Amino acid sequence: MVNFLIETYYIILPYLEFGLAIVFSIWWIFLLYYAIKLIHFSYLLWKNTEWLIGNVSRTLLEIKFPREMLKPLRVMEDVFSVIWGAMYDPPNMKEAYFEGKFLLSLSLEIVSLEGVPHFYMRIPTMGRKLIEGAIYAQYPNVEITDADDYTRRVPYNLPNKDWDLWGCNFMPVKEDIYPIKTYKKFFEGGMDSPYEEKRMDPITDLIESFTKIGKGEQLWFQIIISSADDDANDYVKRGKALVNDLSKRPKPKQDKSLFEKMVDVFLGKTEEAKKEENLLPPEMFLTSGEREVVAAIEEKVSKLGYNCSLRSVYVARRENFFSPNKILPLAYMNQFGSKNLNNLVPWKRTITKIQAPDFFQERRVNIRKRDLFTRYVNRDSAFSPYGGGRCFLNIEEIATLYHFPGLNVAPTAQLERLEIKKAPPPPTLPVEE
Repeated sequence: MVNFLIETYYIILPYLEFGLAIVFSIWWIFLLYYAIKLIHFSYLLWKNTEWLIGNVSRTLLEIKFPREMLKPLRVMEDVFSVIWGAMYDPPNMKEAYFEGKFLLSLSLEIVSLEGVPHFYMRIPTMGRKLIEGAIYAQYPNVEITDADDYTRRVPYNLPNKDWDLWGCNFMPVKEDIYPIKTYKKFFEGGMDSPYEEKRMDPITDLIESFTKIGKGEQLWFQIIISSADDDANDYVKRGKALVNDLSKRPKPKQDKSLFEKMVDVFLGKTEEAKKEENLLPPEMFLTSGEREVVAAIEEKVSKLGYNCSLRSVYVARRENFFSPNKILPLAYMNQFGSKNLNNLVPWKRTITKIQAPDFFQERRVNIRKRDLFTRYVNRDSAFSPYGGGRCFLNIEEIATLYHFPGLNVAPTAQLERLEIKKAPPPPTLPVEE
């Protein structure tokens, strides 16, 4: 046995030495690759920050709505369709690398300030007229006003000795081409019915739970969206590829190069026509559940969509910090999950908790908390030099997560509503010539 091991060692040794020699010769290539990638990311971050500070201002708007919202929920899709066009202005190569221009985003926010729910949008000031027009066109009775930034009501150096927080970003379990459950699944009657009693609206649970937090506590939920298109996200191409794979469709055969054909002729290889084993298309052999998944993916990629970052933050004074309240947004997100499609769950890299035992546990947790809080306050997308933190959601999915409920859907006394309906002036009113 010993002799066998010795012989094996001497047989493997030259190959091992050769492999190590190659590794020691080219290791710097891998280091150079990641260094260039980090420099590229840092340069773009510097130019983007410089352009943002010098050219873009933002406004926080609060949306208040009346007691009755006699509009089918799908009109919220129309709102986000118009906003998509208003926000879509992709930079060319020169603008991106020399000016630092990038696609702007806006933030959709539902927050509870000591038990009082509020709906906010933080938008680029330059696009205010278009965005307000998109909302008023579908919801003429809402009221949109400037609001003070509620994040300034807490110290900026969180966590500290008086305040603590818990939070996370959300990411889909599967590839983001798989859709989540949307509002179409939450109706007793037809989707276009304006009667709110037909809705089983999941946002009711979020608003109701937001009213349960008390003094010294705040709960924030945020969706940052920026217009996505095929040139950057290529979600249509990815969706079609996934549908073809799930449908078990044969991949199109690629033509061989001239050199490969010459080699085949030299070796005497000939292509024989294969007989089709099945006369029916592969889609006919899918189960009903598989067809549902394929149809859902096709429908998702057929609509406009956004690159999104979703996060929630629970902020409270240490004496008022009640740990179960931090999971309220998590329970809200669970309503949109299904086993055969997709679900939005906390992203492990951002959860403000590090499981013991681990090195520098307390310090690393504080860094995560500070980073998450800063990104929320600045309304920054989750990003890194190596990608991650963002997902694609179409306008139907975003309208499901963020929309305006009426009193019949969300009969919550703490949610402030407009009691007086706005009406246009009478047509007979004299005007100055």
